[in-house]
Amino acid sequence: MSDDAPDEAEIEASRAPLLDHLVELRKRLIICIVAIVAGFIVCFVFATQIYALLLHPFAIAANILAVRNAEAAHPTSGFDIKGLWDGTKNMFLALVGARSVPQAPDQHALKLVFTAPLEFFFTKVKLAGFGAVVVAFPVLAWQVYAFVAPGLYKRERRAFLPFLVAAPVLFVAGAALVYFMILPFVLWFSLSQQIVGAGSISVELLPKVSDYFSLVTTLLLAFGLCFQLPVVLTLLGMAGIVNSRMLMSGWRYAVLGVFVVAAIVTPPDPISQTLLAFPIIGLYFASVLCVKLIERRREREDAAAEAA
Repeated sequence: MSDDAPDEAEIEASRAPLLDHLVELRKRLIICIVAIVAGFIVCFVFATQIYALLLHPFAIAANILAVRNAEAAHPTSGFDIKGLWDGTKNMFLALVGARSVPQAPDQHALKLVFTAPLEFFFTKVKLAGFGAVVVAFPVLAWQVYAFVAPGLYKRERRAFLPFLVAAPVLFVAGAALVYFMILPFVLWFSLSQQIVGAGSISVELLPKVSDYFSLVTTLLLAFGLCFQLPVVLTLLGMAGIVNSRMLMSGWRYAVLGVFVVAAIVTPPDPISQTLLAFPIIGLYFASVLCVKLIERRREREDAAAEAA
């Protein structure tokens, strides 16, 4: 037998598992593509209804501002702190269904515009694409897990599953914060800057449909992804890359980094940047606590192993 025979046998022995992995990967990718396409079709069919749902915070903010102006018997140009607080509180209660907002006598229908013939159509296409990824995410996440799980130890699979659940839960929490608090607050602030009823001068907010969609998706992605900080830091702590002492000693740099990231990923206004930064700072310190708990559990396991 020639010297090349063992090598050829080893290559033949390893070729089948590699082909099996490629076949498995193709199968998982096809399932992911089918899920995304199905989600896109469903979301595009209901794109108008979904867009109207995204407009609901805008409508609530506009109506509450109009009601407040009608009750005050004069239009608002600028804003005051008490009115801003009352409006924000009422918007949140209205969005969660705990308060009904009366229609202001002089309130006009909420109006958005588009300045290109196919602008709203392409906005609905983008909305369907964004919604498809959101709807298909459970399928995508499970396909990724099903592909990598056979290569993990049993303990690693048990450790990976909680993060598979925590990641979408945290993303939804960030998206809910945007929908019920951040977006209405930003829109309330924008609407309060209008100049209406001041003689011949009129400055009104007429956003484009594409610009409004960009604002919503930017805030949703920014908050949803930044809310993954506990998942990322906890995984790094489990891998031994970071520890709780390191994270606590560098908390000042972390706070600075959070504000820098918030300034980059949010629209260029200080309100949304600040409203993103403060929850992320709280999640950072929660992540430090999670890493500390992991370290204590690891110490107990090491002590038990030494005792045995």
